[in-house]
Amino acid sequence: MERVKPMPLSADAGARADAYAAAPLLNCLIRELAQPCPDPGGRQAYRLPGSGRLLRVRAGRRPAEPEIRADGGWQRVGHPELVKLVAEELRRHTGLSNDELPAEMIDSREAVAALLAARDTAVPPADPYLRSEQSLVTGHPYHPAPKARGGGPVASWLPYAPEAYARFPLALLAVREDLVAEEGDTSALDALGQAPPGYRLLPAHPWQLELAAGALAGAFADGRLLRLGRTPFEVGPTAAVRTVHAAEHDLFLKFSLDVRITNDVRRLWRHDLLRLRRTDTAAVAAFARLDGPAAWLSDRGYRTAAFAFEELAVVVRDGLARHALPGTTVLLAAALAEGFDGNPLDAVRDPERWWAAYLRQVVPPALAAFADHGVVLEAHLQNSLIAVDAAGLPVQALFRDAEGVKLLPGTDRAAGWERLVYCLVVNHLAEIAAALVERHRGFDPWPAVRRELSLRADLPEIPALLTAPTLPGKTNLLLRWTGADGAAARYRPLRNPLARA
Repeated sequence: MERVKPMPLSADAGARADAYAAAPLLNCLIRELAQPCPDPGGRQAYRLPGSGRLLRVRAGRRPAEPEIRADGGWQRVGHPELVKLVAEELRRHTGLSNDELPAEMIDSREAVAALLAARDTAVPPADPYLRSEQSLVTGHPYHPAPKARGGGPVASWLPYAPEAYARFPLALLAVREDLVAEEGDTSALDALGQAPPGYRLLPAHPWQLELAAGALAGAFADGRLLRLGRTPFEVGPTAAVRTVHAAEHDLFLKFSLDVRITNDVRRLWRHDLLRLRRTDTAAVAAFARLDGPAAWLSDRGYRTAAFAFEELAVVVRDGLARHALPGTTVLLAAALAEGFDGNPLDAVRDPERWWAAYLRQVVPPALAAFADHGVVLEAHLQNSLIAVDAAGLPVQALFRDAEGVKLLPGTDRAAGWERLVYCLVVNHLAEIAAALVERHRGFDPWPAVRRELSLRADLPEIPALLTAPTLPGKTNLLLRWTGADGAAARYRPLRNPLARA
């Protein structure tokens, strides 16, 4: 596949792209391989075990300005050199070679450069919810290539990039009625257009339609598929890239996308679609019985063509209006950590009060779903939404994405608990807490987390969580280097801030 070509950038623009791309890569290197050691220069230093070299960075939740000790001094490391350094450490550490991941790291940096250039001239959405979804220029803070877009040319993906404030109409197809495959409630799709007699309407993501053009040519030629044009309205891509928000219809639509984004090729796989109704039904039932205002955005059903089951699949997801409390503003949790215009964290005056309110909305439903209903939410930053009132105070949590949900007892309880702790505490709460501490130096967020978790002391896993020396940290760098399946999470022990709180 053609790789993203480096963009000609000014020195300042290039430095911005380098900084955005280096931070998550450094986070991965530091979490998964590096060994902390003292640095008399006042920065955070690490020993790289494979080569024995010393690395130092400007410390923080987004490490920056990497330098390597050489020739009696410290030498600055640019992004290309950092990629080579990380690849060499991984080769030494694992004994394996991998040419694909370094190319993804470079693609990710070039994608960031393209996104920054687009954002400099684009107009952000007026809707604060969509603005939050489209704010993630860094993306996953612990992934080596969070913005890679499959290596394709910029022109192929930029028109559909949420980070570039994209909006676009969907392609409308019609699939012959006897060849429709669907399950659940997909009636909302029929309101998006008009299919001719003997056919059913099937919206498609324009980028996926381009990617699957060769595979679908025969179906268009023999009439199994028809092109009906485009929707008269535009949709906004969310942080997930392949999921779009159709605000006028109070609807989310999730599509297949044959592109690797972070750990996985984002196709709607047959096995996931076939378990969707069972998983979503369990989540819907669990949230119906929870105390408090927390909501689940139901993946109501899917529709596709039987002859292109995965390529043309679309999942219908509840919109926000039917679930959000009246008068609130819903925001993507990941955006609070990343930062955007309108971020309520920027206006917090009493961090203790704000943080207690946030925890009160997010933690109890995730624990209750697990403990009382056997539903393991993938409650990480990109699958969690927070509704705030007019003063910016959190008043409701909303969760989404049945594809990432696990059910007990089908999943081993210990494995399900580990996944929940990683998603909720390590990926989610730790990032929001760190963003809050950046704005309020000296504030300790962890006693409040401990208090909130302690309210579920009846859950047998809680006492161990509050006293364990470590928490599970997902190793995305090693996962990608060794070519493991994205769902095959591997964890490295991280210091548990709850134990000292």
